[in-house]
Amino acid sequence: MAVVNTFEKGPEGWCSYDYHASIIAGQNYFVLTTWEERGGADDTGCVWADHTRWSVDAPERPISILPFILYRNWVGEPPIDLRGTEISIQLRGDGLKLHGAECYFWAHASGTRWHCRGRPLTIRDGCWDEPSRFTVESVETAWYRSWVRDPAIVADLDTVLAGAGSYGISLVGFSHEVSGKLAMGSFEIR
Repeated sequence: MAVVNTFEKGPEGWCSYDYHASIIAGQNYFVLTTWEERGGADDTGCVWADHTRWSVDAPERPISILPFILYRNWVGEPPIDLRGTEISIQLRGDGLKLHGAECYFWAHASGTRWHCRGRPLTIRDGCWDEPSRFTVESVETAWYRSWVRDPAIVADLDTVLAGAGSYGISLVGFSHEVSGKLAMGSFEIR
């Protein structure tokens, strides 16, 4: 099953996660990304979010920011088997202050989130770079588990990748909270 988000007609379900607002609201708080018809690579569509829409997700270990998140059921799709697929993500920063953060792809299922630290994603500031591409392999040394809803029920990496109900982009390892704007020009799973 292929997933192709080119943002020709809107944000295609992509949001940011605001952990602090979630605590205040007493439920998860997601902010829809802003869609622009032009501004992506080759003047195509893109989506963006900035530090006013995300906050540090304190329960994550290490703490993370989830600037781009998509739950497949939001767009009427079932979980997806990511094992052996190729992921392609095109990102751009504008005034993005990473403060040492790395950018990773992550997957979530069964109350467990894993980040792919073995393939950091490229973010250029002020211009689009070629998409970051990698093949998803169920090799735990290339990933780390950042969060579990219930410590008594932990899903291993292969289980999460075999039935990912959610995935996205994370910023991890910063010395100060990341600020600025992050845009996504395309996202593909093939």
